[in-house]
Amino acid sequence: MKQKLLTLAVFALAAAAAAFLCLRRTSGAFPPKGEALRLATYNVGVFHKSGADMVGEIAAMMRELDADVLSLNELDSCNARHHSFQLAEFCSQMGEWRYHFSKAIDYQGGAYGIGVAFRPIPDSLTTLTLALPQGDGAERRSASLVVFPSFVFISTHLDHTSAEARKLQIESISAFVSEHFADSGLPVFLCGDFNARPDSGEILGMMEDWTLLSPPMSGAGTYPADAPDRIIDYIFAYRNGASYSVTGGGICTRFDSADVTLASDHLPVYVDVVL
Repeated sequence: MKQKLLTLAVFALAAAAAAFLCLRRTSGAFPPKGEALRLATYNVGVFHKSGADMVGEIAAMMRELDADVLSLNELDSCNARHHSFQLAEFCSQMGEWRYHFSKAIDYQGGAYGIGVAFRPIPDSLTTLTLALPQGDGAERRSASLVVFPSFVFISTHLDHTSAEARKLQIESISAFVSEHFADSGLPVFLCGDFNARPDSGEILGMMEDWTLLSPPMSGAGTYPADAPDRIIDYIFAYRNGASYSVTGGGICTRFDSADVTLASDHLPVYVDVVL
């Protein structure tokens, strides 16, 4: 049965690759999203991978993308490396966006973690930080969760050294989502840097509970940004029967507002969904 599930998962990845092949952006403006909600995930590398402060450039790129909700990985908060609260600074440049920061570890007198950023809305929202099991991984990891009126959005950044740790972290997120949202009727979207390729055991093992929405395309990659040769950044949806449709998406390979190969060592990924 396990082998059958893995085989089905491989076929699902291949079908998704074909569906998204024409959606990858290569040049020009991003396609209009219409009535869709544009979700994106981006490991921003503490806005400093090029050696310069890239908060302004990355904010300009995300405005150009016209995203509605962002999963952001690798954020500093008031530590010795970066004295600012980076997520708040970024959201201010986005036009007073709202945000939820989730600490993963204490770092140099402050914090280091991940977050969710989103357009200002008047609704009262529920936000949560899930501490994920470290296992034999390099450091503690977390998941940042925001419950919107019509959907749930989760950002995470999994361990970069251990497949077993990543598996445990995925299982922890899945168990929480199953307990709290399996019968909610709300679509649940999980985004982030998973530090695992599409054919890895961790990603294939997710396919029983999650549907991959972002493109696992042959020849495409999200890392490293200047010569991408692997996909490790994804957007998934939980299989709870909630209604939504995917109308577009892709890996962001070029922007008019800034050089995406210098902004971070990852490329952004986006998906358009209609709820």
